[in-house]
Amino acid sequence: MARARALAWGALGTTSPNPAVGAVVLDAGGAVVGEGATRPPGGPHAEVVALAQAGDRARGGTAVVTLEPCAHTGRTGPCVDALLAAGVARVVVAVPEPTSLAGGGVQRLRDACVQVVVGVEQQQAEDGALAPWLVGVREHRPQVVWKTASTLDGRVAAADGTSRWITGPVARAAVHRLRATCDAVLVGSGTVLTDDPQLTVRDDDGHDVAHQPLRVVLDRRGRVPADARVRDDAARTHLSAATDPAALLAELWDLDVRRVLLEGGPTLAAAFLQAGLVDELVLHLAPQLLGAGPSLVGDLGITTMAAALQLETLDVTPLGRDVQVRLRPTRHTGGPDQTEEGS
Repeated sequence: MARARALAWGALGTTSPNPAVGAVVLDAGGAVVGEGATRPPGGPHAEVVALAQAGDRARGGTAVVTLEPCAHTGRTGPCVDALLAAGVARVVVAVPEPTSLAGGGVQRLRDACVQVVVGVEQQQAEDGALAPWLVGVREHRPQVVWKTASTLDGRVAAADGTSRWITGPVARAAVHRLRATCDAVLVGSGTVLTDDPQLTVRDDDGHDVAHQPLRVVLDRRGRVPADARVRDDAARTHLSAATDPAALLAELWDLDVRRVLLEGGPTLAAAFLQAGLVDELVLHLAPQLLGAGPSLVGDLGITTMAAALQLETLDVTPLGRDVQVRLRPTRHTGGPDQTEEGS
């Protein structure tokens, strides 16, 4: 299952609006004979890719998959049919299908006398590549990952506005890998005017990769100049005049975006936090001190420690001289009034 989850993660950012799923096929003796991940929309699902690689060796074997095989016909046929045709004897599933449209796969397999085990490493799979799709199923909006970099004293720029570079090359390379897992990268017009970022995914040699996320700029006042780098032809760009974070996410949902990387400044981050629309935080901490300059997040309307936004630390990873801390809010700030202020 760990290998299936890794395969799914490798497909993240290329499959939306479909889930990023991984599958591994073992022969009757337990040897790996096929593996695959969901292809871009219209392409085969993970199980079909893995079965095609396995061929006749799948008969009597086991299929391990991160999401319950679908039992409906969409752009492609039901994965359950492919598993039955391949003659697998056992299917191991991490996450049960949460929708009624695609559900029923496990029951169909059991009705055909295929042994099915459900719930293996379910939490890890739900927290991994399936997380954006599951947020969409449950909340009908994209998953939002807020990425920011700061000094040890929480500054995202110096007092004179300079911010290049807070973090080192290893951390900056990690940002590009993170962008590659997302359907869209979001900033505000202020970030564009200050930093003129290109917001593309680049490889280790500094070249743009083939598949690029949608670049999104929240620009209510039409301030983004025509010669801004986000307007070049390196990737698609969406300029939004949405009135608040929820409206912006609704726009992106209609564009089949299911995972958004929020790279905007302190004001935009605060708006999303106040609206309760940050699902994960990726913080890059640099071993530097400034003592002055903008903080990593703007005013959240919190005036007492008892009301502080609490976060759960998911993992801590060294990135050269810097440290990556991945966190998840354990509760969101405030109610409707604060949400409106944050917009």
